[in-house]
Amino acid sequence: MRYDSLSEIRKDIEAGTTSCEKLVEHYLKNIREKAHLNVFLEVYAEEAREAARRVDQRIADGTAGKLAGMVVGLKDVLCHKDHGLQSSSRILDGFVSQFNGTAVDRLLKEDAIVIGRQSCDEFAMGSSNENSAFGAVLNADDESRVPGGSSGASAVSVQADMCLLSLGSDTGGSVRQPAAFCGVYGLKPTYSRISRYGLVAYASSFDTIGVFSRSIQDCALMLEVIAGADEQDSTVSREGVPAYSRHLDNNRTYRIAYIANTLDHDGLSEEVKDATLRKIALLKEQGHSVEPVEFSLLDYVLPTYYILTTAEASSNLSRYDGVKYGYRSENGHDLETMYKLTRSEGFGEEVKRRIMLGTFVLSASYYDAYYTKAQKVRRLICDETAKLLEEYDFLISPTTPTTAFGLGEHSDNPLEMYLADLYTVQASVSGIPAISVPVGRDGDGLSIGLQVMAGSFKEQDLLAFAKYLGAVSVSDKTSNYTLCK
Repeated sequence: MRYDSLSEIRKDIEAGTTSCEKLVEHYLKNIREKAHLNVFLEVYAEEAREAARRVDQRIADGTAGKLAGMVVGLKDVLCHKDHGLQSSSRILDGFVSQFNGTAVDRLLKEDAIVIGRQSCDEFAMGSSNENSAFGAVLNADDESRVPGGSSGASAVSVQADMCLLSLGSDTGGSVRQPAAFCGVYGLKPTYSRISRYGLVAYASSFDTIGVFSRSIQDCALMLEVIAGADEQDSTVSREGVPAYSRHLDNNRTYRIAYIANTLDHDGLSEEVKDATLRKIALLKEQGHSVEPVEFSLLDYVLPTYYILTTAEASSNLSRYDGVKYGYRSENGHDLETMYKLTRSEGFGEEVKRRIMLGTFVLSASYYDAYYTKAQKVRRLICDETAKLLEEYDFLISPTTPTTAFGLGEHSDNPLEMYLADLYTVQASVSGIPAISVPVGRDGDGLSIGLQVMAGSFKEQDLLAFAKYLGAVSVSDKTSNYTLCK
């Protein structure tokens, strides 16, 4: 009983062949059987069963919300009232959220059933989900491989049928990269499209709540439920929220640009390149205008991203000091040593690395040389990206340079790990929406993702095009992999 979309579930519920209670038991069984993948930090088994009974009754009464029948997982950075919240860090041991974040509140009001909270790279800092204080998460396609990060567990939960949909967060690719590694859809909306109230901050001018699903219809439906204005978040947009799920069928031809210098990069695997070129050729055959463009600032996007996000992390994570909540070192003998020991013992190595780098670029001697300059380059990146999107409907590129790499493969070299974000950070720096669409598998059976970027608040067009891409297939007997539907 594996469902790929809410519409399939609702059809069977109406036919009487399944129910929310049966669905929850199915997912709980899968979670137990696949516990070695290390996806869930907490499973809300009894709570999910009770919610399922309530939703079944509402469906029977005709009063159910838009998301009735949808079982959802939450990345461990989203506030869920009276539930644990740790950002997969020891420094938040014992912390319980006092409120629902806006996105969580909105999905609960539409009768989604939350089944548990999922591991991630600590404070959403990482590209492999190996930085969690609770151990590495495994890719269900090949358990010797990483699922990507930082929302790797959320991607695996959808990949391995532990829930229908998961919410993650995307700061520089943390939804799209694991979606590519796990063969599911991963959407990062426009910055400010979804309220960040109740999302643990990593880098506040980049952080975006995102969606993992096996169906574009579900992705669109979830976005229309959780997006929109919120009095609790002064940075959220008041732009109207379309009914995304009702505008997914579009037969028009598009003007598409592929970023040619992403395909010429030394770190790009041949199989990822080949899958991308095949999809480009197929789009041309289907009558779309597809042209190569050069993005002149490609080499500056990654350093700009890491300078700015680490600076913001240095500021945001200063609140975790052992005074008010969470972990406190027992070895401190005065205030200063308590601060130092709490933070050195409570934070993991990658988080400490980014805090120190951010503190360095914000220091008086280097502020103008690094932070100020990076802000100026960010503006140039935004402007060049926007100019391209005035001429073209979409920009496409590989989501990742490679398919899922091995556990521990890049652990000793942070720079190699950071390069996994090479293609995803442009959309994050620019604040535009982007989605990873599964388009094939390599010779080892590992998923390949294609990234599509659109102009700000163009999610309606982006989702319709992603649905079209997912529906198009091609058979090539000379290839050792098959493009997905």
